[in-house]
Parts: sequence; structure tokens; C-alpha cells
Amino acid sequence: MAKVKITYKKSAIGSAQDQKDTIAALGLKKLGSAVIHEDNPAIRGMVNKVSHLVEIEELNEDGN
Repeated sequence: MAKVKITYKKSAIGSAQDQKDTIAALGLKKLGSAVIHEDNPAIRGMVNKVSHLVEIEELNEDGN
């Protein structure tokens, strides 16, 4: 299955609490941090909710 790399690019200060919770649920802690998740509808929905705060990159099967 494909993977996606999600990078925390913009601060959630001033954002709604549910968006802050979504950032935390994705595993992002500090600005500039990145996590890799399986590409599935649940993750895509979370990323869509905070798309203005994160950057998403699709990875190949080998992780690049």
C-alpha cells in the first residue's frame, strides 16, 4: 500500500481546537516535524481538515 509523508508547516495557534486535536492525532508535535502514514481514507480526511497547516507528499513503495 502507498504511504504519505505529512509535514507540519504552519502553526495551529489561533486554529479551532478540533484542528489542533487532528494535528496531534496525526503524530505531529513541533513545526517542521514529519510523519509517515499509510495512505487510506481516514488519514486523507484528517489531512484534508488541516490542509492549510500541513504539506503532504506521496511516497513510492520503497519509501522515497
